[in-house]
Amino acid sequence: QAQLVESGGGLVQAGGSLRLSCAASGSISIPNVMGWYRQAPGKQRELVATIGSGGVTNYADSVKERFFIFRDNAENTVHLQMNSLKSEDTAVYYCNLKGLHGLDYWGQGTQVTISS
Repeated sequence: QAQLVESGGGLVQAGGSLRLSCAASGSISIPNVMGWYRQAPGKQRELVATIGSGGVTNYADSVKERFFIFRDNAENTVHLQMNSLKSEDTAVYYCNLKGLHGLDYWGQGTQVTISS
């Protein structure tokens, strides 16, 4: 079992920046993929960005060139630097870890609200 704890959400004006962090603890296998997903009111959860334990990244088109994901394998942490935030980025952001054999863990979510 692994546990994921997010931090860093909050309220920020459009055009501003936020950094989300996620700390994983427990049984964490390598290789794995850590990432961020988000869910806005009335919408399905969607991928924001992922990063493999080898460093390969993947971004949703809507956040490319604005958001940057990075991780520290020694600390089992993943971070999402969000710049040039827009009102449509408002959502609950969830940290995710996918490991071998179908392991799939989620954090509790952190609210990000962008005011226009």
